[in-house]
Amino acid sequence: MQTGVPKESVRTEEFGTSARRCSRPVQILTVPGRLAAREAPSCPCCGKAMEGNGQVPIALRHLPLGMERARVEVLRPRWACRECGSTLMEEVPFRAPGQRITLPLLTFVCDLLALGQTLKAVSLTAGLNRNVVKKIERARLSALYTEGEGSRLKLRKPKRQARYLGADEFKLHNARRWATVIIDLKTGHVLWLAYTKRKQVVYDFCDFVLAEWMLYVEAIACDMNAGFGRAFLKRHPHLDIVYDYFHLIKNFNEKVICKVRKDKQARLKEESNAEAVRALKHSTYILMSGADTRKRKERDAHAGKVVSRGNALFGKEEALQKGGARERYKELISQNELLAACDIAGEMLSRAYGYRQEKRMRDAMERVVEVCRGTKDRHFGWFARLVESHMDGIVAHARHHISSGKVEGTNQMIKTLRGGRLGIP
Repeated sequence: MQTGVPKESVRTEEFGTSARRCSRPVQILTVPGRLAAREAPSCPCCGKAMEGNGQVPIALRHLPLGMERARVEVLRPRWACRECGSTLMEEVPFRAPGQRITLPLLTFVCDLLALGQTLKAVSLTAGLNRNVVKKIERARLSALYTEGEGSRLKLRKPKRQARYLGADEFKLHNARRWATVIIDLKTGHVLWLAYTKRKQVVYDFCDFVLAEWMLYVEAIACDMNAGFGRAFLKRHPHLDIVYDYFHLIKNFNEKVICKVRKDKQARLKEESNAEAVRALKHSTYILMSGADTRKRKERDAHAGKVVSRGNALFGKEEALQKGGARERYKELISQNELLAACDIAGEMLSRAYGYRQEKRMRDAMERVVEVCRGTKDRHFGWFARLVESHMDGIVAHARHHISSGKVEGTNQMIKTLRGGRLGIP
């Protein structure tokens, strides 16, 4: 029951990021009230009738009114027993369990999270601290994916038959431990989550969902770690293992382009060619970026896009997007045959992953292998052996056009919810 006129106040909240601060004043509407009167409860210790012992206020966050925050201040009756001295506090029926927010606000936050909103976006919209939203998200996911309590807590078996699965490992505790997650690629449902990245994780998952369920799964998307693929094929030989474009191009960028650039730079230093060494400095991103990215940066440069805001307090000037990426890229590949071969192989890889026929994709990947071997370079040779040893999984992408991008996103969400020191939910 409302007991007075709502009061308005102002509070400064942070809407920016750690790199770009943005503080704004926010209106807060506080509505005073009290719980409806009820009969005195019985003492939980002796069973005698309790008496009133004053009132204690509590403030609960409520649904925001646009950009205006709302709070409800409630007076809770306190009861005392004359016989045994026990006290009892009246519970607020519309308070969310374990939080100082109302049940409608809890429902609002859960709906936003279910729609795919980020923790930060929900915290700004609902006017709650990010840690509070994180705790709500952990409880929501736990209710969705687990059942039981305490030592009997276990993952809930999937109700929907999955066609494609995604599996990936991620680091824990600064790489001292690893964890593995397996999801349904269509719905994003987390099917299995366990410590370690050994093959036993796959075997435990197969035992969990049973062979009949796995019979209708067609393919698994994973990185180029051979352990997961072999474990799935050992239990269910009918599955196709798919290696997507992201992981293959990541290996090409890190193990070929970066290595070739460093070797070239080392040779130029030995030859005391300082000008050529300076030309190769800070060129890694340009060499690794695709043609579309370079075009976009050129458009941003012509439009005068701001990439870093200035700060008069710290003497930092505003930075605009620099142009000339395409010209510098052409200059770099024209000065080195191996860098030109990187450009050719990269375009061939991009074109190969656009095919929907297995034979055409296999022929395209075999041509990539020929180009790599023709360079006589050890880094290209390593990549050629990598493609040949994973050819079946690479070509399977033409038949099952899937990627493990959703698994990578799930990994990041799990790391965020863990909060560094917290265990896996």
